[in-house]
Amino acid sequence: MTIGNISPKKEKKSRRSKHVVVDEKAPLLPKRQDEDAGYDEFNGASFTGAVFNLSTTIVGAGIMALPATMKVLGLVLGIAMIIFMAFLTDASIEFLLRFSRAGKTSSYGSLMGDAFGKYGRIFLQICVLVNNIGVLVVYMIIIGDVLSGTSSSGVHHAGVLEGWFGEHWWNGRTFVLTATTLGIFSPLACFKRIDSLRYTSALSVALAVVFLVITVGIAVVKLFTGTIMMPRLLPDVTDLTSFWKLFTVVPVLVTAYICHYNVHSIDNELEDSTQITPVVRTALALCSTVYVTISFFGFLLFGDGTLDDVLANFDTDLGIPYSSLLNDAVRVSYAAHLMLVFPIVFFPLRLNMDGLLFPSARSLSRSNTRFALITAGLITVIFLGANFIPSIWDAFQFTGATAAVCLGFIFPAAVTLKDPHFIATKKDKILAVFMIVLAVFSNLVAIYSDAYALFKKNPDAGPRA
Repeated sequence: MTIGNISPKKEKKSRRSKHVVVDEKAPLLPKRQDEDAGYDEFNGASFTGAVFNLSTTIVGAGIMALPATMKVLGLVLGIAMIIFMAFLTDASIEFLLRFSRAGKTSSYGSLMGDAFGKYGRIFLQICVLVNNIGVLVVYMIIIGDVLSGTSSSGVHHAGVLEGWFGEHWWNGRTFVLTATTLGIFSPLACFKRIDSLRYTSALSVALAVVFLVITVGIAVVKLFTGTIMMPRLLPDVTDLTSFWKLFTVVPVLVTAYICHYNVHSIDNELEDSTQITPVVRTALALCSTVYVTISFFGFLLFGDGTLDDVLANFDTDLGIPYSSLLNDAVRVSYAAHLMLVFPIVFFPLRLNMDGLLFPSARSLSRSNTRFALITAGLITVIFLGANFIPSIWDAFQFTGATAAVCLGFIFPAAVTLKDPHFIATKKDKILAVFMIVLAVFSNLVAIYSDAYALFKKNPDAGPRA
């Protein structure tokens, strides 16, 4: 799979034509499959499928952390920051696409290679590996926690399956994750085109909406019964400590829309390549709507009791009829959502691993042996990490935040400042500097916060009021 050294992509307004065009060195995935490739003719991905795939890339586990940002920032500033980050993400993706067109490159790695040479491409690929492996391990851990339960500080929190059927060998954590890996992750990871995941991506977005609808419904019911307090609109800043606390939510907001590693793959498969900008903006608008709604109603529902992971709030009595049923519905829909997000995040992980190991080899989609070995190897690593390395989540808290902001903001801004094709305006470069400053600040805050939290972990540490 060639990621860094690729031949230029000839941009076409439409990829439907009477003649099948095949580029033997096409990046990532071929837009057309020839007879030797063994596929049916592929005429390009639809606009809707591309929107769902990009939206699924964006809406992962981060949706659960957003309501807690409202507790720190207040509703007005919190919602404003969510919308602002959507616009900033759109600008960073526009940088990627514009410089890719100028350099006739068709992957994120080749864009970095065009601007910074071989080592720029390799650094990008390493960041994708670190970020995506970390994300997928965390997803698998969350799925295990939701379905099979978890134990911490000597306290066991029952999973959904244990609550329904009691404790059995078949609903233990290892068995459940093994069955999920073999029955769901592995089959979905075997698709060679990202457009093949459009239906599972649509279902994933629908499951996120189910969680959203349940949360809104509960909040409205409690609002009419008068059991909800008026949420805080502005941050509560009383001293220097509370002021600095405002910045602890920056990493959550900065990484909320990271999807850059899949933009080129989706662009390459679009039937009409000019649609990529509307695809990106539609996906960002859809995800922003979901983010704002869940942040508003999640904070409205739980107020200052909103936990860092709002899913944990659905492990208690909600104070309404059928509370237990609604809690289970939220947790199951969320676990199913993450299962369907898994393949869309796995797709660029496999491509970049192949590009790192075999930079001069032919397209990964044309080598079944290499495709199978890399797929099996990566899934095995993720499974082992989620099951047998207890401290791996802590490690990814440090590396994940750093890699994510590099992919989302530092690399696009660095390419803009390097300006290899002399197309950047002064406004572009000012915005690029702002992105880098924001990303570096986000990294420093995230590392400090995670390190502080780790040092504070001890058996007698109780919850703060």
